[in-house]
Amino acid sequence: MTTQVFLGLGSNVGNRKEYLEKAINALENIPEITVTGISSVYETEPFGGVEQNKFLNMVIKIETTIMPAKLLEVIMAIEKDLDRVRTIRWGPRTIDIDILLYGDEVINTRDLTIPHIGLTERDFVLVPLLEIAPDIKLPSGEPLKNKTGGTVLLADEYNL
Repeated sequence: MTTQVFLGLGSNVGNRKEYLEKAINALENIPEITVTGISSVYETEPFGGVEQNKFLNMVIKIETTIMPAKLLEVIMAIEKDLDRVRTIRWGPRTIDIDILLYGDEVINTRDLTIPHIGLTERDFVLVPLLEIAPDIKLPSGEPLKNKTGGTVLLADEYNL
């Protein structure tokens, strides 16, 4: 049985668009994952207070049979393959892939929190998520469509 999952992707180092494309391609090359939706790309200010370049952000929808903890491992391997280095929290990165929602699952472990922490406060995730899933709800049943302040800008020149 497959589960609908939403992933947030972001990049602010090097060729940002290329890193987003490579991440999507890597996910598509995994037999247990089917990409079923891709948002537009948005250029956003960095989050977390670290001085750095602007991000390109987007959300993709996948169907997968991979369980959440294993999916996190798969995602972290893709990030590593794409030269992600974890040195500064909320620091610059070639690619960041976050599990935003995994079906109706609520998970809170040391390594994984679903729904993703801050999902309801971060327009750089909410705007592209609502673009591809306008009626999406949290596992609690709470709709996300009224949570966004709409403060991110569509980056037409970067769209895939």
